[in-house]
Amino acid sequence: MRTRSSRSRRRTSGRFALGALAATLAAAIAIPAGAATAASAADAPDTANADGPVEAGIFVNKVENLSPDFVNGVDVSSVLSEEASGVVYRDADGNPQDILETLHDSGVNTVRVRVWNDPYDADGNGYGGGTVDVPRAVEIGERATAAGMSVLVDFHYSDFWADPGRQLAPKAWQGLSPADTVTALHDFTADALEAFKAADVDVSMVQIGNETNNAIAGYTRAGTAIDQQFAALLQAGATATRETLPDALVAVHFTNPETAGRYATYAAGLKQFGVDYDVFASSYYAYWHGTPANLTAVLSQIATTYGKKVMVAETSWAHTLDDGDGFGNSIGAGTITDAYPASVQGQATQLRDVIAAVAAVGSAGIGVFYWEPAWIPVGPPSALDANKVLWERDGSGWATSFAKGYDPVNVGDFHGGSSWDNQALFAFDGTALESLRTFEYVRTGAAAPREIVSVEKVAISVTDGAPLVLPATITVTYNDSTTEHPTVAWSKAASYIRGPGTYAIPGTTSTGIGVTASVTVLAKNFVKNHGFEDADTSAWTFTGPAARTQTADGSEGDFAVTFWNGTAYTTSATQKLTGVPAGTYTLQATTQGTNSPATDVRTLSAATSAGTWSAPLEFTAWNELHTATLPAVVVGTDGAVTIAANFSLSAGAWGVLDDVRLVKVEPASTVDKRPIKALLAVAAAVKPAKFTPASIANLNEAIAIGTVVMTSPKATKTDVIKSSLLVTAALLKLKRI
Repeated sequence: MRTRSSRSRRRTSGRFALGALAATLAAAIAIPAGAATAASAADAPDTANADGPVEAGIFVNKVENLSPDFVNGVDVSSVLSEEASGVVYRDADGNPQDILETLHDSGVNTVRVRVWNDPYDADGNGYGGGTVDVPRAVEIGERATAAGMSVLVDFHYSDFWADPGRQLAPKAWQGLSPADTVTALHDFTADALEAFKAADVDVSMVQIGNETNNAIAGYTRAGTAIDQQFAALLQAGATATRETLPDALVAVHFTNPETAGRYATYAAGLKQFGVDYDVFASSYYAYWHGTPANLTAVLSQIATTYGKKVMVAETSWAHTLDDGDGFGNSIGAGTITDAYPASVQGQATQLRDVIAAVAAVGSAGIGVFYWEPAWIPVGPPSALDANKVLWERDGSGWATSFAKGYDPVNVGDFHGGSSWDNQALFAFDGTALESLRTFEYVRTGAAAPREIVSVEKVAISVTDGAPLVLPATITVTYNDSTTEHPTVAWSKAASYIRGPGTYAIPGTTSTGIGVTASVTVLAKNFVKNHGFEDADTSAWTFTGPAARTQTADGSEGDFAVTFWNGTAYTTSATQKLTGVPAGTYTLQATTQGTNSPATDVRTLSAATSAGTWSAPLEFTAWNELHTATLPAVVVGTDGAVTIAANFSLSAGAWGVLDDVRLVKVEPASTVDKRPIKALLAVAAAVKPAKFTPASIANLNEAIAIGTVVMTSPKATKTDVIKSSLLVTAALLKLKRI
């Protein structure tokens, strides 16, 4: 990656009169950091006519041939707790308004509400997440009906959250026989629906279970295929619905449509055991669940093969990466993909694309629900202590401390606020965002002044010593979903990269947009197929259910090792390495998992002729990645190393293993970087507005080179001298405006 400069150089003693230079520059330059960025001009669209898109603040392409009966749904199960905590919802103009009216006015026609059996401890303290028992769910249903919307009742068959990682039996059902659990589920469903019926709630659909990939109502299948007991539980809910509300559609609900063959396997099992249902519902979060095209394909297969209706029961996208309440967000910068920006426009485009994907199935594609668009902050991060009081008192956070007794593995001490506030369709102050009107705009189309909404993030990983190639062009996306691909002139700073690390390399597009490439240089990894991206896994030995799987739950790439079982089990991944040069190494591996208590064994280990080392592998919650590290594995002259990830797990525990690395520990650099560090501090104080753009651009290039030299663990003395001269020259050549 090293290049030779064509510029002639003066001889130097390597010593710099930094104090004198700083004093001289301080007299001429008033300096803090910052660099001018080029602005892009927006092109105003033509005024919409009666047959064209409506004028709006966002772009939404019309979904052609969308059925007038298409379900435009939202799940607002937390709304009562939010209002109890003082949240005020507002219309788009900022005027206080009943949120159910705001939703209806924005094109929503159906409200989804979850139902938990008994979300309270023995003293009557609520578990949080809206604490939605049957009476509270009915209250939300009544308000939705009064506002002109129908209701989907989402039975979790648990006292708290049910999802692929946890399907805990309600307290009252724990210890029941399989047959008695079926009866209890039927009776609870019937009694609950009778309450909705008595309150004249317009229930149009009933969902039997929530994201029931592997389990329901505390019953966990031994394998991936649907079995008789699982089917009997689903059928019990379906039968109760037919008996109580015969006009309501019956839905089943699964997730992970990106996994090849998953939904086909589920649908085949439902048919095999004769489960009576109308709608096959899927969660679809673009962060994790593949492309809209794949969603259409897997749902179309269900609709065509089994004659079922299909829909998306949950989706969402972020309008900001800011945290609104002091409790961390589920979605951050590391989760956002290039598919959509984290913005109101990004939300609108994502929701529109999901609607279009379901509509593309044909008449069987009946609708889309946005999950918890109203779960906004009860107070700002600066009021965290006050927020904690409200979350505990009203259940307006995801969990209260009282839920720990029921779900100690997933809640524990991790109770708190809303991790979803940055994905709401309402601003942090309760004002409806224009993305909420996407449900309305998909029928008409909407147009706004054309502007850039996202610039492609360039992130490149290379192994130390391999050539680095930065892209010649990048993709710039506009709010009308069009793209442009300008060329990029990259900084020469890339040629100063020396050794492992993460480097920021600036560039400028031919259209004047400033961009930055994140370049990660990785030390040589001696583990073969470390990220399981190669289909040839012969270097690994797996035991138990551990297997290479295409998944969005890994830490890198498209594949990882995943494992799960309905009964207690052991599983492992082992690799024996030979020919590793003698020396000291770091071994690391990344995991995530759920339903695994502290009594489970999860260990990363290394064994060589010089000894053995081990460290625990962590499972805390879904989508919480943890990297275990063994910092000083000593490899002997025989070059043999055995690395292993071993697990002894409880029934229902689920886990992912990815990115296993064995890299040599390199000695620390002894090059003195103080000269360039001092010059960069001087350069950081420059006020760009006082100088010509050309001279600032020259300084920014020198700063970029100096910053890379400071980052490089293998930077040479020559690198320090050259970069110092470049920064010095750029400072001296600054020209005032």
